[in-house]
Amino acid sequence: MDNLLDKAGSVRNGEELDLARIDAFLKTHIPHLDGEPNLEQFAGGASNLTYLLRYPERDVILRRPPFGHKAKSAHDMLREAHIMSALKPVYHYVPTVLATCHDPEVMDADFYVMERINGIIPRQNLPKGLQLSPEDTRRLCLNVIDKMIELHQVDYQAAGLANMGKGDGYVKRQIEGWSDRFRKSHTPDVSSFEAVMTWLHAKMPAHDVATCFIHNDFRFDNVVQNANNPLEVIGVLDWEMATLGDPLMDLGNTLAYWVQADDDATFQMMRRQPTHLAGMLTRQEVIAYYGEKTGYKVDNFDFYTIYGLFRLAVIIQQIYYRFYHGQSKNPQFAVFGNMANYLEQRCLRLMASSTL
Repeated sequence: MDNLLDKAGSVRNGEELDLARIDAFLKTHIPHLDGEPNLEQFAGGASNLTYLLRYPERDVILRRPPFGHKAKSAHDMLREAHIMSALKPVYHYVPTVLATCHDPEVMDADFYVMERINGIIPRQNLPKGLQLSPEDTRRLCLNVIDKMIELHQVDYQAAGLANMGKGDGYVKRQIEGWSDRFRKSHTPDVSSFEAVMTWLHAKMPAHDVATCFIHNDFRFDNVVQNANNPLEVIGVLDWEMATLGDPLMDLGNTLAYWVQADDDATFQMMRRQPTHLAGMLTRQEVIAYYGEKTGYKVDNFDFYTIYGLFRLAVIIQQIYYRFYHGQSKNPQFAVFGNMANYLEQRCLRLMASSTL
């Protein structure tokens, strides 16, 4: 099963760490950490960077912000670590935080270190060698959705997380906030999205359906499967954007990434998780299942679906803005403007057929 496990690789140029200083810090904060570590880095990391420190008897994971300038409110490592520590007793899929650091003598940015949950991470495709029947794929899919539902049912006040959000009015804040972010990152070769933003402002519900603790980036590639029982979810990762908010907005975000088998070729090219496999629920089936399990009214989910697609378009556009203005040289970002335009067309088609 070792060939199925998620693996780290070499550290990318320009993202090296001062291993000696980190090692000295960790050995004063984590008991029984012996020997010399080897440093590796996980792929991805357009947002926070994730490293693997391999000690002779133990692996630990280090998370730090990206190098260079960042907004003060973004990439708050200590907030993420606090959320994980508070959630762990009531939502055991969270990795255990082992140490936090805000000492500039150790690193130029705040960071934290957590336990490694060793398992399978289902990225764009399942790892080679993992063959699931449609029945098993469906069970895995339901198990992943169940973990989101379980999170939304956490008693966040008892967990000490009541100050992790602003409470009611989350929907309105998100629509206004993402609209503002899009306008600030707009480029001349991308559509204005004004029709979509106008529709979202006009159709947003007057009140949140509830205030829950939400993940805000709940995807298959942020869960860990048990390598010995791949249908079992043993970890949920990446708590950077977690907050208090409306659970249907969280589900809308998730479905923006949910590319199913019958979607068009352009959307298939954007797929980042294996939701196209035989046995996976369709987006509509996910919505119905979530509503049945939670009791929330989901009979007309169009607003949340379109919001999720718009939010994804803004995230893509923010990256493309940096590429367009020469602030990023990654050639993969050259097509992001086209991707944003495509997502607008998806929104417009859904708006045209909506009964809201």
